[in-house]
Amino acid sequence: MNAVGRASSLNWERIFTQGSQTHSDEDEAPRLRIAVVTETYPPEINGVAHTLHHMVQGMLARGHQVHLIRPRQHRHDVGGGQGALREQATAGLPVPGYKGLHFGLPARGAILGVWQEEPPDVIYVATEGPLGGSAVAAARHLNIPVISGFHTNFHSYSRYYGVGFLEPAIGHFLRRFHNRTQCTLVPTESLRAQLTAQGYLNCRVLARGVDTALFNPARRDPALRREWGLEEGDPAVIHVGRLAAEKNLSLAVEAFRAMQSHQPRARFILVGDGPEAGELGRLHPDLILVGSRTGEDLARHYASGDIFLFPSISDTFGNVVLEAMASGLAVVAFDYAAPREHLRHGESGLLPPLNDRDRFVSLARELITDPARIRGLGQQARSVAESVDWRCIHDRLEALFFECAQERSTWD
Repeated sequence: MNAVGRASSLNWERIFTQGSQTHSDEDEAPRLRIAVVTETYPPEINGVAHTLHHMVQGMLARGHQVHLIRPRQHRHDVGGGQGALREQATAGLPVPGYKGLHFGLPARGAILGVWQEEPPDVIYVATEGPLGGSAVAAARHLNIPVISGFHTNFHSYSRYYGVGFLEPAIGHFLRRFHNRTQCTLVPTESLRAQLTAQGYLNCRVLARGVDTALFNPARRDPALRREWGLEEGDPAVIHVGRLAAEKNLSLAVEAFRAMQSHQPRARFILVGDGPEAGELGRLHPDLILVGSRTGEDLARHYASGDIFLFPSISDTFGNVVLEAMASGLAVVAFDYAAPREHLRHGESGLLPPLNDRDRFVSLARELITDPARIRGLGQQARSVAESVDWRCIHDRLEALFFECAQERSTWD
């Protein structure tokens, strides 16, 4: 009998609506065996890996066991884990053009063997690659409930790499993949509505959180700003993310040039790495490319800026927007995904209509001429970010896991 079956006497509806807050008696609180399948995980640096790390740590902190299945990240990677976390590393290959990222090869047999011996109560599949597909197939074969996450707009990426004609086929594949799971978790209500209109079944919203203790205006570093060539009062414009075609970086550069025409001492700092880094440095040698940063070093870079440009129209959410908000930056971003979810135009950020390039540039140009407005938007953004706590997100996620696992207990 699984963990849920052993705890069948508990009030499941109460657990679902209130999440981990219902666990007042540690002796009676049910503990789940949760399998998490992902083709990217730290130390890889991207939004999906970042979110999955928080998810795993949140479930471990609540006393659950986590079986993490991911591709090997180097030849000597054998997985491992300790305590309640078990990591299973499977065969994988590097993603072409994306240094440090891998995708998993099919591994249905290996996954089946482990899950037949010790079946999880619920499975979360975060990525739609060959490894994720193997996990969904294994879960359906064993009648184990499986939840999927829609973390990346892979179908829209095709247009940035000269294969836009594949977008309908990729969209069909993604829809079929997710519709084979109990439900699909999406980060915003607008994405839920969009996918539902495209034929996705049972999409449910699970928002993202931010660590406001790590990302904090108090980490502003005058010495770092001097390294960037800034004097007191000079504006620092920041972008954080992968330097890749789908991030619409040409618009960020265009907006900065318009800002620079009014504030010649402004500097543009790009934090991150990716296939476009070399070309950006060659075409724009005055831009400050600092490479990938993590932890307190990343937080220091955010807080040492003033304005955050987020020109992407392909991200499903944009974790970096929340991090910029928590760091007290004035955000200029299109009115969709995380900006639409958490910012109000003119109050806590500037949100041009989606894909209105001219408006994006003009709002950025106007903002850099008004230091008081930069400070005001940043302060309001920080205030909003303080209300977006990872603990609340994990309460909701845990409740969803319990709900799905309870379905399994009725099958046993």
